[in-house]
Amino acid sequence: MSTDSDGRASPLDHFKNTTVGLASGGDARVVISERAFLGHLNLRGDSSDDEFMERVEGALGLELPAEPNAVSGGEGKQALWLGPDEWLIVTPQEDQSSVAARLGDALDGVHSSITDVSGGQTVINLSGKRAREVLAKGCALDLHPRAFGERSCAQTLVAGANVILRWAGPEPSFDLIVRRSFAEYLALWLHDAAQEYGVSVL
Repeated sequence: MSTDSDGRASPLDHFKNTTVGLASGGDARVVISERAFLGHLNLRGDSSDDEFMERVEGALGLELPAEPNAVSGGEGKQALWLGPDEWLIVTPQEDQSSVAARLGDALDGVHSSITDVSGGQTVINLSGKRAREVLAKGCALDLHPRAFGERSCAQTLVAGANVILRWAGPEPSFDLIVRRSFAEYLALWLHDAAQEYGVSVL
């Protein structure tokens, strides 16, 4: 069982324990894994307020995306645009508290809100040569690189589950940020949808 520093179990422990390894013959062209226990902070504020934007960027050390469905940052910390006044800040688990504290201090007196949603979400990563085809079975977005490429994210449905979909690499690789209560359902759906291509669970 994988647990975090507070003893919380990963939302996909049962799924991983029952599906690890190749589930169909041949080389796996789809890989399912979980990026568990990341920090997830929902940030609300006015993107047209220069003071708000400057204070956030100073606290985060990265530019807050103002363009729709854009992502800023790198491997360690990212900001995802969710709406004109809403972003998701994703951090390593060990940085979650310090990032939240820095944002709180920086935004003192500025109309804004910061909500820690880490415990209610997890990240399923889908990668491999046929990952795009698997997602297309349950997602209406155009996932071709010309439409959904580097620095892209979107709120959408995958197999009826609400997710934040994020480009995670050119392999192709996609992160599906999903509510904890839907995580196992979505992982099982992805696992089933990938059977024809060969699927491995890490």
